[in-house]
Amino acid sequence: MKNRVILGISGASGALIGLEIGRILSAMEDVELHVVVTSAARRTIAHEAGTEALGRLIGHADCFHAEADIGASIASGSFHTSGMIVAPCSMRSLAAIASGLTDNLLLRAADVQLKERRRLVLLARETPLHLGHLRNMVSVTEIGAIVMPPVPAFYRKPTSIDEVVSHLAARAVDLLQISSARLAVEWQG
Repeated sequence: MKNRVILGISGASGALIGLEIGRILSAMEDVELHVVVTSAARRTIAHEAGTEALGRLIGHADCFHAEADIGASIASGSFHTSGMIVAPCSMRSLAAIASGLTDNLLLRAADVQLKERRRLVLLARETPLHLGHLRNMVSVTEIGAIVMPPVPAFYRKPTSIDEVVSHLAARAVDLLQISSARLAVEWQG
């Protein structure tokens, strides 16, 4: 049986990271990729990656779910998954997840991951952070999520945005622990 993985993309800046995670996951033979994109994310993807980028993402997905389809398979705990990544995760989405608000499919799927004690990786995207952001990060961490702000690893001496994006995407996928092979290049000292 394949590892079912959900990729959620919300409207924060950083759509390139979510798109790269989709590409990586779709290339893994043992992964069945489910994707849900918010309406705000559609706008951000078009602005940051071009109008054809969403179509490429949909092409990578085994199943693309509409944000309003609250009855989709990924909205149920009986639909077993190996985890979910939200990349980027807007502060609005983070706050909703922290509060258990599930008014769209991305939020409902994230809530299901938490209630079923499955991996949920949130690439929380905002800067600077105020106390409300930090409290929401603490809240989601306390209920089981992994908060991974997309902070570049400058020790790798990246020479392009693509290198930064690729490393962040690989780190996020590694956090799901669905493969024994590590995707991100490890620090060697």
